[in-house]
Amino acid sequence: MKKKELINTIARLESLNDQLIAELQYINEIMIRLGFTNGIKTLKSAAEELINEQDTYIESDDDSNPPLAG
Repeated sequence: MKKKELINTIARLESLNDQLIAELQYINEIMIRLGFTNGIKTLKSAAEELINEQDTYIESDDDSNPPLAG
């Protein structure tokens, strides 16, 4: 790549990075307003907890209802 192409690529990536940072900050603010104390971090923890509970529920349901022999 030529120097000018590299400079243009860097500028494009910096712009994209700025847009993504702004979007994450906005989403974080919305999550805080919705009651997630630490924003995205709290949302992530809550989502992981729900997934773990769902997995545990599915596993316990599978254990109590073995598949029928066919």
